[in-house]
Amino acid sequence: MRALITGAGGFVGAHLQRHLEEAGDEPVPTDRSTDGLDILDAPALLERFRKVSPAVVYHLAGASDVGGSWDTPQITFRANAEGTLNVLWAAREAGVQRVLTVGSADVYGKVTPDELPLTEASPLRPTSPYAASKVAAESVAEQAFLGYGQQVVLARPFNHLGPGQSTRFVAPALAERIARNEITGESKLAVGNLSSKRDFTDVRDVVKAYRSMMLDGEPGEVYNVCSGEAIAVQDLAEALIELSTIEQELVTDPELMRPVDIPVLLGDSDRLRRATGWKPEVPLPQTLSDLLDDMRSRVAD
Repeated sequence: MRALITGAGGFVGAHLQRHLEEAGDEPVPTDRSTDGLDILDAPALLERFRKVSPAVVYHLAGASDVGGSWDTPQITFRANAEGTLNVLWAAREAGVQRVLTVGSADVYGKVTPDELPLTEASPLRPTSPYAASKVAAESVAEQAFLGYGQQVVLARPFNHLGPGQSTRFVAPALAERIARNEITGESKLAVGNLSSKRDFTDVRDVVKAYRSMMLDGEPGEVYNVCSGEAIAVQDLAEALIELSTIEQELVTDPELMRPVDIPVLLGDSDRLRRATGWKPEVPLPQTLSDLLDDMRSRVAD
């Protein structure tokens, strides 16, 4: 099955390409950073789709910096909402059979403990420009299904992590500091707010979920992709320290402190499991070990 991937140059896109190859599919990667294809350029998208003639499209491209979206809300909204609109339009015009759009659990926004775990029916209360742009992108995808009858499946992933992830995210940022401390011998590990809890899934399980959804997901349906367990960031930090080759202690750095507007984010992936049989397989200790080994290699280069 020929599968075009937008955003293939990113963290998840690279893992998805590898998984599709291993599964016997024919992935065709595209990314603005590698081949210049911009999802805001609708005619260029259509030209590429017609040239490649994929059976399916995995749409991963877009703006992913939640914090940065506060400074660039217009750019974020265009990339995520208009970008999704363009991809779906080009797919329809090119005769693509099926499209998977990737959203974010950030769309749930402000949640209370009694609302956990979050299901796909939970209310959407976006708190950041990024989250609002993802709500808009989901609406675009829903309209494509309802209005055009387009075969669109919507993924709503929670936090994922693994080797290759940017240090803009908490787990790889911690792993990078640990790897550098191992080189310098520094025993203090600078950290910010560790009180928040998040639902983490290994990226290698996440991309398996995406392919399962492409094959067996119901068109027009939204699926949470999550582990169903909330892990405190402090527990992540302590688990990474246990994997370190030297003793390290957590030290709060005021410059790393950020306000926590969503203390706990926990999802329910029962709909996905019932539809596809998917379930996460990589245990968190293995994920963290692979992440730290990857960071050691990156720091050493």
